[in-house]
Amino acid sequence: MIGRLNHVAIAVPDLDAAIILYRDTLGADVGAPQDEPDHGVTVVFITLPNTKIELLYPLGDNSPIKGFLDKNPSGGIHHICYEVDDILVARDHLLASGARVLGDGNPKTGAHGKPVLFLHPKDFNGTLVELEQV
Repeated sequence: MIGRLNHVAIAVPDLDAAIILYRDTLGADVGAPQDEPDHGVTVVFITLPNTKIELLYPLGDNSPIKGFLDKNPSGGIHHICYEVDDILVARDHLLASGARVLGDGNPKTGAHGKPVLFLHPKDFNGTLVELEQV
């Protein structure tokens, strides 16, 4: 059901410092910051030859990333994202298998402009999983 690894998302306490780290120290192709108000984050995508890194920074006081950073002040891996061909088919299969879909179970539009869903980390070895329809 799952396809390629789309990205690994890292929550960062200082977005500018993280951009400099990836761009100047690691020599990566770093995109421009983009605000995603529906998700309460500012994201920056780093393009690698085989996948992407997504830097996440809180957008507003109600950001879920703010809570993550309160618990992990240095930042850290927030989630991994896998591609799926049909997000509704994937959702229905996962629900039938006993997995929990976060939120109301309906896909939202993600940072790439495509439908996404998040899966409960307790069902996936402590890892928050995002599915993105491609």
